[in-house]
Amino acid sequence: MEKKIICFGCRDYEKPYFEKLGQQYGYELILRPEYLNSANWELAKGYEIVMVRGGCAVDHDHMKLLAENGLKYYLTRTAGYNHVDVAACKEFGIETAFVPGYSPNAISELALTLGMMLVRNAAYATYEAKEGRFQVTNQMFSREIRGCTVGILGCGRIGCTTASLFKGLGAHMIGYDPFPSDYAKGLMEMKEADEVFEQADLLIIHMAYFKGKNDNFVSAERIAKMKPGSIIVNVARGEVMDTEAAVAAIKSGHLGGLGLDVISNEGALFFKSFDPKKMPTPLFQDLVDLYPKVLVTPHIGSATDLALVDMIEVSLKNMDEYLATGKCKNSLIK
Repeated sequence: MEKKIICFGCRDYEKPYFEKLGQQYGYELILRPEYLNSANWELAKGYEIVMVRGGCAVDHDHMKLLAENGLKYYLTRTAGYNHVDVAACKEFGIETAFVPGYSPNAISELALTLGMMLVRNAAYATYEAKEGRFQVTNQMFSREIRGCTVGILGCGRIGCTTASLFKGLGAHMIGYDPFPSDYAKGLMEMKEADEVFEQADLLIIHMAYFKGKNDNFVSAERIAKMKPGSIIVNVARGEVMDTEAAVAAIKSGHLGGLGLDVISNEGALFFKSFDPKKMPTPLFQDLVDLYPKVLVTPHIGSATDLALVDMIEVSLKNMDEYLATGKCKNSLIK
């Protein structure tokens, strides 16, 4: 079998990493900037191996066409895989695998950055300076993180890394996870979910998303339980939080800040450009207009050098495993 992989959604800064790792593992990597989807599926026509990222979504009928045109392996270089039609892959005999984990520090460092920017009102202060206003205003007065309680929703590898970072700054750490590890218990005081909402000054969301099970886990009702002036940062999945409810709480003054690297239906917003005065939906307009109380980054949590190496390398190792044994421990087909 020819060791050739067509890779979609490759950004310019990623190309040197793909090229180096492709050579290291003996693969010819064809790099495409486009996000593979049902409209441009023919870009992958005739290739046996495809590698995609989040944002690439091929529906059932077009996955069938790819299979009929030679597709045998569909790799995603992501931990989340709701963009992969696993059922279609299984039906058409396409092997598919994911990357179960990559640098947890990449996500945790962004959570820390967004959280601290909001706690210290740094975005507000720098915006004022950019506008030529250098007075110290009431809004610039802040708490110190060592006097705050930081709550973590989802205390796996990434949640624990975030907890260790904030704990290093002196914060009191609490967390919720339905199945906490002993390591998590050692880093933070484990609570029931509603207790975390009630006690946290800064809430960091690291929950995995399970469709139909924890949609809008961070609900309007739970946000209402939070302390006045508290802050939420979501660097997990948009679907686990009712973003509209969080924005409404910012507007009412109940929440003091909101940091988002993810939102539900983010494909309609992220990786595109708009007139900031003419956003396509009222929610998206609010996200722009409420800056600097609302800070939005376009799903950049994994956009670091070490995370990228992990994602590409594990994907290539997944392919090596398929070629060597016909199976892969990271297969999405059970």
